[in-house]
Amino acid sequence: MRSIEITIRGRVQGVGFRYYTLRLANELQITGYVRNKPDGSVFIEAEGDNVNIQAFLSWCRQGPPRAYVEEVIVNECPPAGYLRFDVR
Repeated sequence: MRSIEITIRGRVQGVGFRYYTLRLANELQITGYVRNKPDGSVFIEAEGDNVNIQAFLSWCRQGPPRAYVEEVIVNECPPAGYLRFDVR
């Protein structure tokens, strides 16, 4: 089990980023949440097995079709025990 915090900067709001993230998280059995931040970035807490987290991170570096990802910051964090993945 791996637990990470991800901050994604670039053109990532107003392009469906949170909903694409929700769909992928459900496909990869990742729990946690995604939310927009006031500074225009997207913040994600994600928990899952290492292989699925790696696939999730790989997608985050690209984002959905209309997004332009400039920076992805990843920090390990203690697991929170989320039961599902939510959009906040």
